[in-house]
Amino acid sequence: MGQRRTEVLQAAIDLLDEVGMDGLTMRLLAARIGVRASALYRHYPSKQALLDAMVAHLALPLADAQAPAGAPWDEQLRHAASSLREVMLAHRDGARLMSTFHTPGPEAASNFHDLITVLRSAGTAPDTAVVAVDTVLAYVNGHTIEEQARMTESHAWPRHRRDHAFDNGLELILTGIRATLD
Repeated sequence: MGQRRTEVLQAAIDLLDEVGMDGLTMRLLAARIGVRASALYRHYPSKQALLDAMVAHLALPLADAQAPAGAPWDEQLRHAASSLREVMLAHRDGARLMSTFHTPGPEAASNFHDLITVLRSAGTAPDTAVVAVDTVLAYVNGHTIEEQARMTESHAWPRHRRDHAFDNGLELILTGIRATLD
């Protein structure tokens, strides 16, 4: 990735953290880095391409944050779900951003397929493994979108309560997956 393209990407992530998804516009981003909005399209052909690049960039640490090799399947899924949630929570509207991607980056696709392989190795049927991983990831995203939306409210739950609620919901899903194992 070219240096200028990397600068645009980092500026977009910084701007997301400041103004959120609703405030993130190509015009504002261009003003932030001192160029015309049309200049951004040399690096990213559309706002969607920029959003996809932001998602791919934020997902990079997830490849390094895997559970220990040989860990039980449920520990690996739990670890992947928690790591994804932490990445989302680290950025304002991070979960909303993650839900916008049209084309997952290679790391995200690889992580998805690795989790399917983990479930297949544990005895889950191929189609069920795909649905199970998709369900876990959708839960993480949906829960975190709700969590981030409520964090700005005066009656938002403290972090330990949010973590507890997340873990309990994830455990319900894992219990359902456990029932599909051979």
